[in-house]
Amino acid sequence: MIAHRGASWELPENTLPAFERAVEVGADYVELDVHADSTGQLVVCHDAPRRGSSPPTFVEAMALMRGRIGVMCELKSPYRYRRHDVVGRSLALLDDEADALLSFEPGAIAAARALRPRLRCIQHVGLVPLRLAALRGCWAAGFADRRATPRSLAAARRLGLATTVYTVNEPARMRELAALGVGGIFTDRPALALEVLAQPLPRRG
Repeated sequence: MIAHRGASWELPENTLPAFERAVEVGADYVELDVHADSTGQLVVCHDAPRRGSSPPTFVEAMALMRGRIGVMCELKSPYRYRRHDVVGRSLALLDDEADALLSFEPGAIAAARALRPRLRCIQHVGLVPLRLAALRGCWAAGFADRRATPRSLAAARRLGLATTVYTVNEPARMRELAALGVGGIFTDRPALALEVLAQPLPRRG
């Protein structure tokens, strides 16, 4: 179970308290979003940082979570920050065994695969074909909830891809996806998800 931007239902998203709460409730991973600010510093926020804002740095976030929880680092529009080597510098903070990198941008995934072939990568699909994610050697495909159908999930598995779905906050849908064998569910409500997913799945038939 993946805490989407931390425990963001309870606390402000992409903040150190939200990440700490995700650790406390027992999430498997924290997903966070990485940009570069005007000075090139890697910062954690969903949208490009505005002047005067003070989001946590990626270094601060990793220091809080390292060795306590897996981290899924989503690179947001890394092409905007090519001069700051956002991909390479982000990879340097991730652990091959514990963490993963994800992006909507196939170029970022390709760069990460070239630099760190052992690190698990998740390609968000929809605009990007499943087949490309498989050809790039991705570990998993990331589906928007509305696109996570039995057919699309089966297609990913045939290509050797694990399946993840974002962002799921309703218990009934969590149970449905678990029954479909989805490998990872991104949720703003990690405490609720853990409670729901601990319950036995209903029998079919």
